[in-house]
Amino acid sequence: MKKLIRAAFICAIYVVLTVLPPFYTLSYGPIQVRVAEALTVLPFIYPEAIWGLTLGCLLANLAGNIGIYDVIFGSLLTLLAGYLTSRAPRAWLAPLPPIFLNAFGVSAYLAFILKVPYWYSVAYIMLGESIACLAIGYPVLHFLMKRNRSHFSK
Repeated sequence: MKKLIRAAFICAIYVVLTVLPPFYTLSYGPIQVRVAEALTVLPFIYPEAIWGLTLGCLLANLAGNIGIYDVIFGSLLTLLAGYLTSRAPRAWLAPLPPIFLNAFGVSAYLAFILKVPYWYSVAYIMLGESIACLAIGYPVLHFLMKRNRSHFSK
């Protein structure tokens, strides 16, 4: 039950940090810093976060203006990134799956939908993901691991 509640809480936080002002304007398009992506490091210590992040991303993308491609492919990329993050051998590697999968995967459909150059989209999404995952997410992960050192053995 505790894991289900944690996953639901992560889902809710992801949605709030994506769709509410002022986050909404930062969360969609070829130039974005989706602050909620900071949460994508959590599967490293909480595998149940994979499902919370995936559902949160799906709901947030339904509220966005990109359309069905973002709902389907963005959610699937989040699912895959969450799984890979949960399998990372070291904490410092946890931010890398969401950074790279979103940079190259999300850019593939955003470039098509928004008619922007693919590598332009890759560069900006990678920058935004790096800000969210490395500058915000990794310190949060480090804090949680330090706070609960006895629970985590990775």
